[in-house]
Amino acid sequence: MLTCQDIMTPLPVCCLPNDWVDLAAQVMRKEDVGAIPIVTDLETKKLVGIITDRDITVRVVAEEREFKRTLIEEVMTRDPFICQPFNTLQTVLDVMTEHQVRRIPVVDEKGCVIGIVSLADIATRTRGPEPIAQVTEGVSQPALSGHFLRGW
Repeated sequence: MLTCQDIMTPLPVCCLPNDWVDLAAQVMRKEDVGAIPIVTDLETKKLVGIITDRDITVRVVAEEREFKRTLIEEVMTRDPFICQPFNTLQTVLDVMTEHQVRRIPVVDEKGCVIGIVSLADIATRTRGPEPIAQVTEGVSQPALSGHFLRGW
């Protein structure tokens, strides 16, 4: 059975909470990724959050905040769902589906980032379409609370 370690992208680029959002966006473009783990420092890489392209769109662009004057810690998702290297692919699929997330940081026993698992990792590193179809369907469901539709 495949594990997180088998399918993760190892050693993702990380940012710090006190970095500006424009840096995160530039890193996303340069690395061609949609999420950046946020860590306490770049040496230990202890995970404190994650910032996604969606976070930037919803919490910065839509709120008309300035990229160069908004700290990552103001808009990042704190305490993201995580997995550990030994967790199975099925565990990752279940977490992604249940919580409607497309990327999950992989941390070691000390909570330090060692990788990240994305839908693209699952699609390119597993056999057959079933795993990716399962999680894509799950994360694409509308939010149950309807809070995204408020005000429309």
